[in-house]
Amino acid sequence: MMTPQLQQAIKLLAMSNVELAEFVDQEIERNPLLERTDLPQETAVKKVTEDDVPDAPFSADEARGLDGDGANSPSDGGPAQAAGQQMPPLDSGWQNLRSSGGLSLDNDAEDFASNLSCAATLAEHLTSQLNLHFRKASDLLIGGQIIGAVNDQGYLTARPQAIADQLGSALADIERVLAVLKTFDPAGVFAADLQECLTLQLKERNRFDPAMQLLIAHLPLVAKRDYAALKNLCAVSLDDLHDMIAELRQLNPKPGHAFGSEPVMPVLPDVTVRAAQDGSWLVEINTETLPRLLLNNRYAAQVAGAASKAEDKLFLSECQTKASWLVKSLEQRARTILKVAQEIVKQQDAFLVLGVAHLRPITLRVVADAIEMHESTVSRVTSNKYMATPRGTFELKYFFTNAIASSDVYGEQHSSESVRHRIKEMIAGEIADQILSDDDLVEKLKAENIDIARRTVAKYRESLHIQSSVQRRREARSQRQF
Repeated sequence: MMTPQLQQAIKLLAMSNVELAEFVDQEIERNPLLERTDLPQETAVKKVTEDDVPDAPFSADEARGLDGDGANSPSDGGPAQAAGQQMPPLDSGWQNLRSSGGLSLDNDAEDFASNLSCAATLAEHLTSQLNLHFRKASDLLIGGQIIGAVNDQGYLTARPQAIADQLGSALADIERVLAVLKTFDPAGVFAADLQECLTLQLKERNRFDPAMQLLIAHLPLVAKRDYAALKNLCAVSLDDLHDMIAELRQLNPKPGHAFGSEPVMPVLPDVTVRAAQDGSWLVEINTETLPRLLLNNRYAAQVAGAASKAEDKLFLSECQTKASWLVKSLEQRARTILKVAQEIVKQQDAFLVLGVAHLRPITLRVVADAIEMHESTVSRVTSNKYMATPRGTFELKYFFTNAIASSDVYGEQHSSESVRHRIKEMIAGEIADQILSDDDLVEKLKAENIDIARRTVAKYRESLHIQSSVQRRREARSQRQF
């Protein structure tokens, strides 16, 4: 049986730094005895009133509204206040902003609002067109529902019948509105698949003739570079076929990517690795991702002295116990992550020095035995944790790969990731007249003492999104024709 505290410690170990920060914030809200020590302390500053700002053409509240994020507004404690200084008089630029609605920063009447705007998303761009094309409330509702079913690439992810069932509307009305939406900018949006997306773009260019229609209908042959079959199907000459394919390449298979989307948060590494002067590696916990908590014993004693009811004292006792355990659990979590990371760096020293080709095949059990921990603990530590190294930032699980046997009896085993990297290098270095088949790759790998089956090579090649030798040979032949 595990105690609740032990269950909590195990959960903390498996959390990412983002999940941990959210959990700590929730605990601080529930427990009045917890404090964060990694946040800047608030300092008392002189409050600047409206009378302290000379020559102000508007009130302090108006100034807050015109300031971009309120960071330097009079009532928000900006940098000038933090230094104990008086706010300077507002210059003529603010006068221009109040009178004309725009602020001239470089005497070129630059629009102030343009500095605060961000890239419009695809949904916003489509909604603005929707409001221009429809007036009926029912059509606007249907159009908004369809726009909500469009992904970032611009494709419609829901069937018209499903949208009709959801809205309780007739399918004919959904299709009527959808037909208009498919004429919106960018061309190709609201398509159900790639074939329809390219068709919409060709129709917008008035280039969807019978020959191009046949070409679009046989996109798999285009992907395989089977130009002989396409030439016969489209009934065109080879030169015309080349022109059609060149025109096809000018189209956008993902029209929605031309617009803004939600920003992608960068990965914050939990551990950093850097080289030391003596040639060793320094492994450190990234303190930016580690929330630091403090049990406020002074406040606890003050409140406990004022508590008279038994339930109040019990509540304070539970808060103190939970706070103490959480602080210890966070410290233990950091030590465990650091210990596992140090052993990974020790095992993968050759990778850090020489590159991915020298990645060693290690398992969770190897690391667990080395640091005298349970294998499940190492598994939790390596989940959703990242390590910043001189060769890039990697998830800790990246360093655990399967072993490929050596063809040499006394040779060392090879990491599956390093073998996958070697296959990629071989194919990247092949020439047009000597395309390597999977059997050729097997022979070359065996020559490097890597004992691997052909089906494994094919699996690794497909995981790298590399075409088969037949398709690569056909593509090389077509490149010479072009």
